Amino acid sequence: MEKNEYIFGPRAVIEAIESGKEVDKILLKKDFHGENAETLYKLARELNLPVQRVPVERLNRVTRRNHQGVVAFMSAVTYHRLDHVVPALYEDGVMPFLLVLDGITDVRNFGAICRTAECCGVNAVVIPEHGSVTVGADAIKTSAGALHHLPVCRERNLAGAVTFLKDNGYRIVAASEKADINYTLGDYTVPVAIVMGAEDVGISPAVLELCDTRVSIPMFGHIGSLNVGVAAGVMMYEVVRQRLDANLEVI
Repeated sequence: MEKNEYIFGPRAVIEAIESGKEVDKILLKKDFHGENAETLYKLARELNLPVQRVPVERLNRVTRRNHQGVVAFMSAVTYHRLDHVVPALYEDGVMPFLLVLDGITDVRNFGAICRTAECCGVNAVVIPEHGSVTVGADAIKTSAGALHHLPVCRERNLAGAVTFLKDNGYRIVAASEKADINYTLGDYTVPVAIVMGAEDVGISPAVLELCDTRVSIPMFGHIGSLNVGVAAGVMMYEVVRQRLDANLEVI
């Protein structure tokens, strides 16, 4: 990890937040207390920043320098608010196309997905606050710079975000290997959000329950599953294909 991807020490982290630096998440030593801890929690609540209590060994793996129980990972992108992105797309007359990534933690998969998403005209990627990749320099690199152009919305409650999209007229389509409907039979010519889950556990039950349609990509070999980055690419280009066939603007 490059040094510019994190900062450490209570005062340094507080000053970075107060100066408007983009912070991805904050790690606090389990027994870190006092005035600085209260200040950090207050700032985190105000700015919706994830805070995790961790053993000191976790902090020592990040840096062996005098972190004083506090390490903050810096974000390489500016996160967007979903409740701002959604109305803005409608106001611009765009046929919305969002991608929801539930539990994608591998930075290479995330970067590859975002690279394809930008090429397909996806309007924004939605990720959860916890249990998701850190959008740092490695993510930017593996996305081939796509994350400089593709809005990322980080939501505290992913199920709540999906409900918000449904309430605003989106069709929520889950890609699941357990579904019986072929992915080409879904209708993606309407405002749509494609949901992709982690390879090991899939889409979380709370999010899956909210999806309007569950589709699968057919498999004919012995492996039985695709890498999530490849599967996401297949899904996104089906959206592009249908919209081109319907003479809709892709972006």
